[in-house]
Amino acid sequence: QVPLVESGGGLVQAGGSLRLSCASSEIPFRNFDMGWFRQAPGKEREFVASISQSDGTDDYADSVKGRFAISRDNVKNMVYLQMNSLKPEDTAMYYCAADNTGRFSTRAGDYLSWGPGTQVTVSA
Repeated sequence: QVPLVESGGGLVQAGGSLRLSCASSEIPFRNFDMGWFRQAPGKEREFVASISQSDGTDDYADSVKGRFAISRDNVKNMVYLQMNSLKPEDTAMYYCAADNTGRFSTRAGDYLSWGPGTQVTVSA
C-alpha cells in the first residue's frame, strides 16, 4: 500500500489542460507540505509546484509559472495540480509528495512520502 495515489494523467494535445489529483487514506494533508514533481525519461526528477501546510503559500518552477496551479482541500484530503496551456515538454511522469518537517522544499529528497505517479503525455 502506497501512502499517496495520483490520478488524472493522460494524453492531451498541446494547449490543452489536465487536472491531476493526489489522495491518501494514511496521511492527513493538513499537516503536510505537499509537492508535485515530474520526471521525463532519461532526466532527473524535477520540482513542479508545492503548497505549504501552514498558510497555503505556493511555489512553482519557472517553467510552469502562469500555467499550472496547485491547490489543496484539507476536508477532502486532496491536493490538485491544474495544468493549462500544456506543452510537449511537459510530458513526464508526475508524482505527488508529502513532507511534515516544515521545510517547504523544492528538493525531491526532502519529501518523505510519494505516490507511484501518473503519466502525462502532451502531443504536438
